[in-house]
Amino acid sequence: MKQSKVSMLGMPYLHFGNGNPLVLIHGLGEVKEGWQSQFELADQCELIIPDLRGHGQCTKTEGITIPNFASDIIALLNELKIENAHILGLSMGGAVAQEIYRQAPHLVRSLMLISTFHFFPKIIRTPLFEFKKLRLSVAATDDAIKETAAHMSLYSWSEENLNHFKRYFQPKRDIFLKSLNACFQVNNISLLPTIKVPTLIIGCQYDSVLPVWIQYCMHKMIPHSNFIILRNSGHLAKLEATSRFNLLIRKFLNRIAGG
Repeated sequence: MKQSKVSMLGMPYLHFGNGNPLVLIHGLGEVKEGWQSQFELADQCELIIPDLRGHGQCTKTEGITIPNFASDIIALLNELKIENAHILGLSMGGAVAQEIYRQAPHLVRSLMLISTFHFFPKIIRTPLFEFKKLRLSVAATDDAIKETAAHMSLYSWSEENLNHFKRYFQPKRDIFLKSLNACFQVNNISLLPTIKVPTLIIGCQYDSVLPVWIQYCMHKMIPHSNFIILRNSGHLAKLEATSRFNLLIRKFLNRIAGG
């Protein structure tokens, strides 16, 4: 396993590879090591993979908000003296990626928004939050929480996929709920039409967490964005469709490099 570093502001991160910088931002309840299947991208990218505030090895637990998640990564990029980077975010990480563009568009060379969202209508925020809260409260053990989340997130429930998911999905109940609530505060309806960098949006055919129509709506709002549906995958294509997912990322990056 790659050795973790810690930024001056206390953000643990992985940093390795050669090429243009690529930031990989994990989703709700995940940890940076969950990108292990994408470590192969280090042969063409300088990978920067952080633990978001309150997640993984990050002991900083106050101020759980999408803007703070984004500002932490911006501070890390500045600390590393990176002028601009490709920003890839999965699920909640995709909302963080959008917020990085809002706060520091000059740092964003391209956006890759994977199985993510830009807005939750008010009418569904409260019932969805209460439902998630109830699911957490009735799950007696951490393993029960992981089992429930795995069956929501995965299309293929093979033993290998389940074990991989449980290894890198490590929710802390209080942080999980605060982060979920932070997601419900996101409203990027006015931001998306202003995005001017190359943008790849990937949705997954059988995503029951953030259905593919949400990513389609984002595609229609971001000028000149590319939209791809990965078939036969649930919420976590990086795990269930690793080869296809990594190839799509490589092709997108190569196209940008080729101008």
